[in-house]
Amino acid sequence: QEQPVESGGGLVQAGDSLRLSCAAAGRTFSQYAMAWFRQAPGKEREFGAAVSRSGGSTRYADSVKGRFTISRDNAKNTVYLQMNSLQPEDTGVYYCAAEWRATDYVSATAGAYDYWGQGTQVTVSS
Repeated sequence: QEQPVESGGGLVQAGDSLRLSCAAAGRTFSQYAMAWFRQAPGKEREFGAAVSRSGGSTRYADSVKGRFTISRDNAKNTVYLQMNSLQPEDTGVYYCAAEWRATDYVSATAGAYDYWGQGTQVTVSS
């Protein structure tokens, strides 16, 4: 599995939407759980959302539940994060991460993930 590559970040206003994409090359993409983490300025990286290798299970941080939706397309080796009703506190660098899994479990722990992208900046103005 190669390093994930994020795209789709940008500058938006509060209440707007953005969709992030993460492409991960490799023939075994469907064996990896995928997740989005984010890091705000001066803060530690925090969990956002994760999806199991099949796409059948998802997990969300309380701070994004009901506003963000994670999904994946294994045929395209891509995972998405649809972000609605964005708020200034959603500002940060968003990282895509991959974890090899033998089961359909998803983890919210950063240490469980093996591969990380370089991140994409999301800035939400008030």
